[in-house]
Amino acid sequence: MFQFVFGRRSAVALAATFMLAVPLAGCGATSAGKASGSAPGSGSAPVGASGKVRVVASFYPMADFAQKVGGDHVEVENLVPAGTEPHEWEPSPKDMAKIQESQVFVYNGAGMEDWVADALDSIDTSKTQVVEASKGIDLLPGEDDHGHGDTDEHAADVSESDDHAAEYNPHVWLAPENAKRELENIKDALAAADPGHKDDYQANFERYAAEFDRLDQEYREQIGAAAGKTLVVSHDAYGYLAQAYGLTVMPIAGMDAEGEPDAKTMAGIIEFVKESGVKTIFSEDLVSPKVAQQIADGTGAACRTLNPLEGLTDEQLRAGEDYVSVMRSNLAEIVAALNEENHG
Repeated sequence: MFQFVFGRRSAVALAATFMLAVPLAGCGATSAGKASGSAPGSGSAPVGASGKVRVVASFYPMADFAQKVGGDHVEVENLVPAGTEPHEWEPSPKDMAKIQESQVFVYNGAGMEDWVADALDSIDTSKTQVVEASKGIDLLPGEDDHGHGDTDEHAADVSESDDHAAEYNPHVWLAPENAKRELENIKDALAAADPGHKDDYQANFERYAAEFDRLDQEYREQIGAAAGKTLVVSHDAYGYLAQAYGLTVMPIAGMDAEGEPDAKTMAGIIEFVKESGVKTIFSEDLVSPKVAQQIADGTGAACRTLNPLEGLTDEQLRAGEDYVSVMRSNLAEIVAALNEENHG
């Protein structure tokens, strides 16, 4: 594990070194901002080429939340390409330049982006509002010795969560009330970068906060009325959802969506599925369903799909899917699976 983390951090440092050794592609826009006396975070007007606040987001939900709050006043770029699983992604020199040139940089934190701390140490973000969207959320412990998340009540409220990358479950956005808190943190950063549109950001936040509240209520009512309360999922992304709605979740792999269990763990999961009466094994969009299908085949269960909203495909984006629509699709799948459970 140490060698893996060291290798990733070395790659980020190399990207930063390369970036600082060459001219930044967007220097013209930055110079224009200085000429007009504007600087992000200092009560200035936006200086992006489009006249909008330039926002860079670490992966899909951060980009979606920033667009929802920013509305017409922002130009949001998601660093992780559509259809790419973000756990293993790391920034290129071009990506590092985008972060440096942004007026607002949004990342989840809680250990989701293990490259962020080194990236921010390596570049000048003095004119960038940097927002850790999960700040202030009670974080669940991360992987235990068996590679599965612990969803007990021993949560911790931390703000510098990058220092605890291996300790906490980062998938906070899968509980709508947590997503609302992230929305609020992003709203505050946009207002600081662009105070002239502060009221608009507040109004957009209130609109989507109300929608997230409705989503939370739908989850509470429909899961509360379901026959079962147990899910088996591809990786340990659903701890906050389980905590919020009284579910028991058995993850096949740990926090890393690409991970695979060993033979002993597989046997234990198959036994758990049979004993609990679970009839659905959930895979997900951006990773291979191979292991989930093996468990389904070994238990007679069906293999279906949940989306942990770590990224959407180009097809989903073209269809207008977003956090709310995908969460509602997930809810329908979850309720159908819970109602199929055999407790006889």
